[in-house]
Amino acid sequence: MISVDTLEDNKAFAEKEHADFPMIANPDKKVAMAYGVIAPDAPPDRQFARRWTFYIDPSGKIAAIDKAVKPASSGQDIVAKLKELNVPERTSR
Repeated sequence: MISVDTLEDNKAFAEKEHADFPMIANPDKKVAMAYGVIAPDAPPDRQFARRWTFYIDPSGKIAAIDKAVKPASSGQDIVAKLKELNVPERTSR
């Protein structure tokens, strides 16, 4: 997950939500701009990252992009998309 929030804010979020996935803090918004999740013509005070999910394959190529993320069902939606992309389930940690 990449967030335009600060490292401190991301750490607090991860601890609160018991997140067990990697998170990248991107407060300068360079990565968000490169992926197009912030409108390039947005004024600096209106540069909000859209909630898009990028599925990146093992070779580093974008396999799919979900531009209609619904926070209430995003977990289930991700699982369904991973199955559709034939990503094997992880059996242990």
